[in-house]
Amino acid sequence: MLGLRHTDEERRHTDRRASTRTTCDRRRGERRRARLRNLVFTGLALAVPHQISQGSTLWRLSRPSLRLMGPRVSTSIDSIMPVEPARAYDSIIVDAAKVYRVDARLIRSVMRAESGFDPSAVSRAGAMGLMQIMPEIANAFGVEHPFDPRENIMAGARLLRELLDQHQGNIPLVLASYNAGPGAVADWGGVVPPFAETQGYVRRVTGFLADAEN
Repeated sequence: MLGLRHTDEERRHTDRRASTRTTCDRRRGERRRARLRNLVFTGLALAVPHQISQGSTLWRLSRPSLRLMGPRVSTSIDSIMPVEPARAYDSIIVDAAKVYRVDARLIRSVMRAESGFDPSAVSRAGAMGLMQIMPEIANAFGVEHPFDPRENIMAGARLLRELLDQHQGNIPLVLASYNAGPGAVADWGGVVPPFAETQGYVRRVTGFLADAEN
């Protein structure tokens, strides 16, 4: 019986192979279409740049399983023009001079004497930043970031404006008050106190002012 079944099965296979089919072989067609798709996808993968955006149709067709990388930006630097510290804050100084009606040369000269244009400078007494603002002045003027150049310069210019008004524009007294405090000037009868540091400070800043005017 096994032999008969085997013979019948072989005969059926032989008959099927010998017979003429009236329709296309479905499996063969599917395999042909799959091969065609693979060829198309391979061609796209080789021909299309890798920077195709994720939203494009070609991306979905050719690279569906890859993670989209961020956009690539290339820059080139042709030349570097360093800015000297004395000029790094010119625009802020000009703004502060206009807002508080203080000579920009006075602001720059005080900054030069106080910090040497170092925005991170801190004195032994706790003065901070370019204009060496004391913590109590920062609090009074609402300075939230005393080491921020703009906030610091604006606060220094405001303090200079108040001292200019207090001393009727007398620059030596303004500078003495900026250095030693208005109270020290008042205690000495409205003159530059006889402190070596304060007197040296007044001479230094007035010298910077004279250089700026020339």
